[in-house]
Amino acid sequence: MLNDAMQVTPGAGNGATVNGYRLLTIEDMRRDAEVAAFLQAANASMKALGYTEHGQRHASLVGNIAENVLEHLGYDQRTYQLANVAGYLHDIGNCIHRQNHALSGSLMAWGILKRMNMSPQECATVMNAIGNHEEERGTATTPISAAIIIGDKADVHRSRVQNPRMEDFDIHDRVNYAAKRSFVRVKPDERTITLELEIDTHYAAVIEYFEIFLSRMTMMRQAVELLGCKYRLIINETQFA
Repeated sequence: MLNDAMQVTPGAGNGATVNGYRLLTIEDMRRDAEVAAFLQAANASMKALGYTEHGQRHASLVGNIAENVLEHLGYDQRTYQLANVAGYLHDIGNCIHRQNHALSGSLMAWGILKRMNMSPQECATVMNAIGNHEEERGTATTPISAAIIIGDKADVHRSRVQNPRMEDFDIHDRVNYAAKRSFVRVKPDERTITLELEIDTHYAAVIEYFEIFLSRMTMMRQAVELLGCKYRLIINETQFA
């Protein structure tokens, strides 16, 4: 959780200020023309490279999942508001280059949030979450960074596939297209966070999910454990973890 000086009462945000700094929310991010342009450019670049969707749909979902996870676990309002902000911005670095996009994205976020008058402390929290969301070099070190990792790695769904020709699908396209449903279920009383997937095996075998997502599952487990919970994975009603 954030320190007491940065906590807010229920209903705060949406233009509220503390010590002269704005308490930015997801609504501020969605209204900002620069953020929209960066997300659109990021997804256009990813589509050209043959990747799945990394635009406003993915950004919104990751932020919403991150917020819901922390809210269900009892974190204060400002903490889960910032998780949504970080989730929405986490992939903007893809408009520069896919490689090291978490690092470039965190620095881009600093410029955006500073311009919008977020406090340095909150900027640092958001930047940390963005900079640690990729499995190549990221590690959850805060509740917000953990929640972003969970939201990002949970987004497996056919709506992400951007390749218009099924005959040209690679394994990532096939596994995402096969995923008819993905849901993150938080059970605070049991201290469990479960990723529930429904995979149409006509398009991809369950083993193919493990082939391409093993490192992501490992990262998600570390994030879940940082939140003091146990990680569960259920695919087609069968528990694998």
